Amino acid sequence: MGQTRFASGRQLDLICLGRLGVDLYAQQVGARLEDVTSFAKYLGGSSANIAFGTARLGLKSAMLSRVGDDHMGRFLLESLAREGCDVSAVKVDPQRLTALVLLGLKDRETFPLVFYRENCADMALRAEDIDEAFIASSKALLITGTHFSSDGVYKASIQALDYAARHHVKCVLDIDYRPVLWGLAGKADGETRFVADQNVSRHVQQILPRFDLIVGTEEEFLIAGGSEDLLTALRTVRELTPATLVVKLGPQGCTVIHGAIPASLEDGAIYPGVQVEVLNVLGAGDAFMSGFLSGWLNDASDQRCSQLANACGGLVVSRHACAPAMPTPAELEYLFSSPVPITRPDQDETLQRLHRVTVPRKTWRQLFVFAFDHRWQLVELAQKGGQDLTRISAIKQLFIQAIERVETRLREQGIEADVGLLADQRFGQDALNAASGRGWWIARPVEVQNSRPLAFEHGRSVGSNLIAWPQEQIIKCLVQFHPDDEPLLRLEQEAQLKAVYEASLVSGHELLLEVIPPKDHSSTCPHALYRSVKRLYNLGIYPAWWKIEAQSAEEWTRLDELIEERDPYCRGVVLLGLNASAECLAEGFRQASRSRSCRGFAVGRTIFQEPSRAWMAGEIDDERLVQQVQAIFEQLINAWRSARN
Repeated sequence: MGQTRFASGRQLDLICLGRLGVDLYAQQVGARLEDVTSFAKYLGGSSANIAFGTARLGLKSAMLSRVGDDHMGRFLLESLAREGCDVSAVKVDPQRLTALVLLGLKDRETFPLVFYRENCADMALRAEDIDEAFIASSKALLITGTHFSSDGVYKASIQALDYAARHHVKCVLDIDYRPVLWGLAGKADGETRFVADQNVSRHVQQILPRFDLIVGTEEEFLIAGGSEDLLTALRTVRELTPATLVVKLGPQGCTVIHGAIPASLEDGAIYPGVQVEVLNVLGAGDAFMSGFLSGWLNDASDQRCSQLANACGGLVVSRHACAPAMPTPAELEYLFSSPVPITRPDQDETLQRLHRVTVPRKTWRQLFVFAFDHRWQLVELAQKGGQDLTRISAIKQLFIQAIERVETRLREQGIEADVGLLADQRFGQDALNAASGRGWWIARPVEVQNSRPLAFEHGRSVGSNLIAWPQEQIIKCLVQFHPDDEPLLRLEQEAQLKAVYEASLVSGHELLLEVIPPKDHSSTCPHALYRSVKRLYNLGIYPAWWKIEAQSAEEWTRLDELIEERDPYCRGVVLLGLNASAECLAEGFRQASRSRSCRGFAVGRTIFQEPSRAWMAGEIDDERLVQQVQAIFEQLINAWRSARN
């Protein structure tokens, strides 16, 4: 290994100390904050954004802060952990609430924001919260300027710096100057980025000698240097510290200064920025820092560190939000390898797709899914049994109990698997509500049953219905599709599929396409399903999941190769049942046993048909229904496992 500036044998690359709160971003771009009607919730706070961004770029990062013992605090911890960030040092404060920020996007120059940080959890960090062994476990420690703005967090930050010095941990300062958080602007004036104040300058200058790397905008170096002239301010900073100075120059890029301050910034190396159309500058600095540190902590050159930093900042300014907008290594590779500059990242389909599919996503094990999104089939059973249609909602809630029992049995037997369900909004809303938040695989349909051409239950504006869906729920769309359909029918169906796919991109929900070639079709093509999947890929439709009926082993090989070639990020295929017997399904499982893309099954009527008939007819009670459904479900699981083993 070559020369490195960092201590070896460290468990962590980076610890980020500082702000950790929730950002509530206005969804109406161009509106005054007074006129905004809805907000999107994201992880926020400069230090937290950097912990998140560096983890996404592959560093072993950790967060050091506090959150409230509340729902927002748990959201932040889960968001960081999902990204791979260590949250073991984040304390839960039982006395204070998690910080909030409201942010608007009025125009390219106006970003009103209001900090709700009165006595908030992250500003209650204290020196006794800082564990020496934890600091010593990292190559570097990052602190943002806000955590020197009041006595308690100042002492905590100094304690962390003392431990860092003792254990050869490199220290990084993000000046992160927010006048409102230093009491220099009105409480509702979070937008103001610079107010000259000699007291703040003196305060910051006391800590500058403690750092090895200092990063800030031109205005932030003005406050650090206590001057209205940038070069003068930089020379003052240099008198106090030999640290590497990185000056962010907005669209121009940045410069990196190691020794004496040059006569003009242009005398040094200016590393050019990425030229993009700006949607939202908020979070760009945190993205810049994430990119820079991803290079710096791997001993990259100034040029490479700056390239990564400028690219990360450029991508984030083109997107809504801070942390979730942070790019992945795959996005950066695509950006750098593009033969032409990408000035509108928000309109580049490949880049946007990479941003969806290369971020950390929940990893699913083999999937055992109970599908009971059926509507008319259960209506028919209820009517035959003389039952009111409200009984359908009741039986679907009993199905949830059966899934619970199956999940418990799998856990007791040490079987590595995930359970899930497919349920509808019309009769299964209560079941969906009961299932959400458990970590189950959950999908719900949008199609009108048996519609051909495809129609949506809530009209053509399928996206408007998705607003009310929990993010964890997967859009399931069943289409009776054949590649040899007559042209008008095929084009109508393809337009509808394109619409639901594009709606999923906007809403952020994953999409499952259930493709069933009609059995009575005049074409005798032996590879209708394969050709259908290929056709949809050709149209630019990339569902996260496919749901298909049983295929021969040879056809599975063809499908595996197609999916791996066209969409290596596909989550996989689940097998449907079509009311087949358990024996037929077991044979289908055997044919699929060598498939790399088939991840499990999603079966309905085979499981619920007979128990539901008996229950609707009054022949069995609730407990017996749950037992019978559980038994059939487990029979299919055993058949699946037998085929795979």
